Amino acid sequence: MTDPRIGIVGIPGKWSTEVLADAVEASTGFRLVVDMAQVQLDMVTGQLCFEGQDLSQLDGLIVKKISAEYSPNTLDRLELLRLAEHAGVRVFSGAENMLRLVNRLSCTVTLRSADIPMPDTLVTESVEAAMAAVQRFGSAVFKPLFSTKARGMCVIEHSEDAAAVRSEVSAFQQHNPMMYIQRKLNLSGRDLGMVFLGGNYLGTYARVSQSDTWNTTIHSGGRYEAFTPADDIIALATRAQAPFNMDFTTVDVALTEDGPIVFEVSAFGGFKGALEGAGIDAAARYSDYVINEFKKR
Repeated sequence: MTDPRIGIVGIPGKWSTEVLADAVEASTGFRLVVDMAQVQLDMVTGQLCFEGQDLSQLDGLIVKKISAEYSPNTLDRLELLRLAEHAGVRVFSGAENMLRLVNRLSCTVTLRSADIPMPDTLVTESVEAAMAAVQRFGSAVFKPLFSTKARGMCVIEHSEDAAAVRSEVSAFQQHNPMMYIQRKLNLSGRDLGMVFLGGNYLGTYARVSQSDTWNTTIHSGGRYEAFTPADDIIALATRAQAPFNMDFTTVDVALTEDGPIVFEVSAFGGFKGALEGAGIDAAARYSDYVINEFKKR
């Protein structure tokens, strides 16, 4: 068989996109980095084009990053890739699979339906219900339905000053009509990224806070380090990612006094944490996995 022509959907110039493109090119001799902002779908001809290349004529597309930040527009971009799938292009991890994870609420509903332990969570459009959740939780994390690296998240503390709490809640709702609210947990400045390829567990890294910020993300100054989880934690993460049928993903897990809980399953998975924290060359492993999928055909 001839080498498959596999494009990389990502952010041109970004490290994770380019190292994945490097790995695929080294194995196939073909390199194409696709910026979805420049893609056009012609409904008359059925062509999905990027810089003169009809993506529907490729053998495969690996989605490393669909947009720099999550938004409803991210879902629109994934919808475009469904046309490529309909034309026979293998999209990794599957457009509909990723669609279910970009929206935080969709991910949460699936995890809860699978009885995966998560932080106490309330989802509402009611300011009154949100205020009651803040009072019940004592300290609550408000999360946009579309966000990565804790962007747009905030902590609202219970206060006897109801007007002040209402003001904070209302300010958040201005940009987030549907409010996603979780009890703030004491994570001791660490949470875990557990890496999976084709549903198989590869390893774990920890994100460790370097300041007094409430979250551990690298975006907020955290760093990666190695971590070896117990078997029960691996089993939990394995169960959490299973319903989504992802080709590559990371599961965000936190260790609490009451046992491990899952925050979310990633739509795309992190390469840098895997490499720096767990010593996993995710780009090379993912490239090998994808090419082997074509060999199976």
